[in-house]
Amino acid sequence: MDEWSKSFLESLESLVDVVDEVVVEVADIIEDFAEEWQNTIGAEIDKCLEDIFEPIIEIYLEYDEIDMTTDSDMGFTYPGDPTPERHPACMGCRHYHGQVYGGNLLVCGMHPYGWDGDNCPDWESNPSIDDDFNPF
Repeated sequence: MDEWSKSFLESLESLVDVVDEVVVEVADIIEDFAEEWQNTIGAEIDKCLEDIFEPIIEIYLEYDEIDMTTDSDMGFTYPGDPTPERHPACMGCRHYHGQVYGGNLLVCGMHPYGWDGDNCPDWESNPSIDDDFNPF
């Protein structure tokens, strides 16, 4: 009986050695495949991504160099004083601000987008403008 268990253990040890060799060989094959894939397909993917994103990066860098301090760059074509067509209730008002921030015109503190009607309830004469200018 002792001989039988010894033979069984030897068989198990040889089986472990064979399985270990198979695992090492499979790992080597997978490693070679991964290296080949990285060298061929991975390089193609890198090139494709570079071709896609390089123009975008160039546009971004050019955009970053644009002077963003002027109001016209922010998309407004009419910053300035109110007119009869645009914010007529604000004409001659001391509260009129008329500056563009982040592409948005701030008309005044009480009515950031301007007054919709003809007579703003918060209108006050602007002392820096002639009193003859007051339309109300």
